[in-house]
Amino acid sequence: MTFKTLAAPLALAASLCAYTSAQAQQAPEASSNVDEANYPLTPQGAAAFVAAAEKDLFDWSVEANQVNWVNYTYITQDTDAMAARINAVGTEKQVHYANEAAKFADVQGLDPDVRRKLDKLRLSILQPAPSVPGAADELSKLGTKMSSEYGKGQAMLDGKPISGVDAEAEMGKPHTPEEYKEMWSSWHDSVGAPMKDDYTQFAKIMNEGAQELGYADTGALWRSGYDMSPDEFAAMTEKIWQDVKPLYLALHTYVRSKLNEKYGDEVQPAKGPIRADLLGNMWAQEWGNIYPIVAPKGAGDIGYEVGDLLKENGKGPLDMVHYGENFYKSLGLAPLPETFWDRSMFVKPADREVICHASAWDVDNIDDVRIKMCIKVNSDDFTTIHHELGHNFYQRAYNKQPYLYMEGANDGFHEAIGDFIALSITPQYLVDIGLLDKSQVPGPEKDIGLLLRQALDKVAFLPFGLLVDKWRWGVFDGSITPDHYNDAWVGLKREYQGITPPVERPADAFDPGAKYHIPGNTPYMRYFLARVLQFQFYKAACDQAGWKGPLHRCSFYGNKQVGENLNKMMAMGASKPWPDALEAFTGTREISGKAMVEYFAPLKKWLDEQNRGKPQGW
Repeated sequence: MTFKTLAAPLALAASLCAYTSAQAQQAPEASSNVDEANYPLTPQGAAAFVAAAEKDLFDWSVEANQVNWVNYTYITQDTDAMAARINAVGTEKQVHYANEAAKFADVQGLDPDVRRKLDKLRLSILQPAPSVPGAADELSKLGTKMSSEYGKGQAMLDGKPISGVDAEAEMGKPHTPEEYKEMWSSWHDSVGAPMKDDYTQFAKIMNEGAQELGYADTGALWRSGYDMSPDEFAAMTEKIWQDVKPLYLALHTYVRSKLNEKYGDEVQPAKGPIRADLLGNMWAQEWGNIYPIVAPKGAGDIGYEVGDLLKENGKGPLDMVHYGENFYKSLGLAPLPETFWDRSMFVKPADREVICHASAWDVDNIDDVRIKMCIKVNSDDFTTIHHELGHNFYQRAYNKQPYLYMEGANDGFHEAIGDFIALSITPQYLVDIGLLDKSQVPGPEKDIGLLLRQALDKVAFLPFGLLVDKWRWGVFDGSITPDHYNDAWVGLKREYQGITPPVERPADAFDPGAKYHIPGNTPYMRYFLARVLQFQFYKAACDQAGWKGPLHRCSFYGNKQVGENLNKMMAMGASKPWPDALEAFTGTREISGKAMVEYFAPLKKWLDEQNRGKPQGW
């Protein structure tokens, strides 16, 4: 499954922090239009400070986006150096403005809009450093060291070293249980364990920085970005999990039985947790690669393949992008500007190195939106295009907002917009756009295979998406101490995923470090929220379109009412609390897993039949 990133204005420097931090010490001082003496700790001083900060960050972000675009689409030593410099400046600006914003926290009588923007400035830092001399440098060095160690990490296969990228790919291919165990164990031992002490110090310094900004710890800072208290947010995520847990349990039981059939009791017992390395993924976070093992007989072949349909109709990469744009246009949204077609990168250039990883960009914070892809004519890229354009239409919808509100209502919204549109690539949609003949639309007997394939990625991911940050919250608040880092990680994976390591883990192991987002310091809850929100958005659109059939077959292509309501939500950006934005489109103020449960209801019924008489849980 393609992993997508978003080059959002405030997030850009943070997302590239690991890449640039080594050069940050040589960066020039962050230029600032703010003279602290001119901004007294009064409501008027706060408003003036926010206005000056927004203008400064807006101007910096345009230059940073331009420089990074050139770097990503034309990789040389020079463009690397240019990007490192501009991103280091941005990091310093974020630190400066966050610390200054914190000074206004106790000022009485602040305008609510000014207070919201001050909070945005304080919350823009994912890696807070205290003001103690040398602390920021040490934090930067630790982050760079851990990211570098991860990037250079290797696993073993047949006694020979292979890169992390190759190991990840090989985990999704057919191998013996011993080979899977070898790759899993060697990756976790060689990558995770060496960085444990560094991560311990890294977390300690960040906590000191978060406390200086007025938060109990770094986890509380991260959870404060959701328009509710940190405790309320933690409770909300657990409630969402309870909504979908029965569906996950049914999937877990079915998959375990199939793995038991294939490998036998010695490798995968018929009850208890599933062996982590048998699920087709280094972290057991998505299980789609083992679909051939668990596929229901005769239901997996749906009679067509989107990539083949595109090729049969003579369609190329640019045609695929036009199909994606036409979906949004069919909802009544305005076409993308001509500059999108002139300035985007759609295919890999033959003459230079580029970063092919698909991403959506808003270069000037107005309408210079672009995508960067190395499109191939296949089903995955067709889906990815629909997803990435969701970012672009969202970016353009909120371009009238002040700079600090130019982002999703919360960090799960941006990914969910593209994801719910991608859910709409149904057989009926393919008929509507002329790629599929009506006679080729698969019958309902194929639905179980389609839904199972989706569930192996979307449903299987949910407990993992939750536990990554649950572990970090425990580290940050001190309830998980360094001597129990690994025990707690293994315990959470067992508690939420029903997964167990293929080998006994030593006391000095640090398995969390073997997942990039831990050394990379990227909050993970956004991915959990996006997996749930996409189904909530999808159901809302189908309800507005008057869809009466099974939810998973719904197509709202061409429905202008859906587009009008969607645009209302997107245009709000982050100007209002996310429940206001959610209500604007879905009519509800709560994020819930119930729409996902409804979507997969036919699969759940089938799984329950297959699981009859089998042990459930672990």
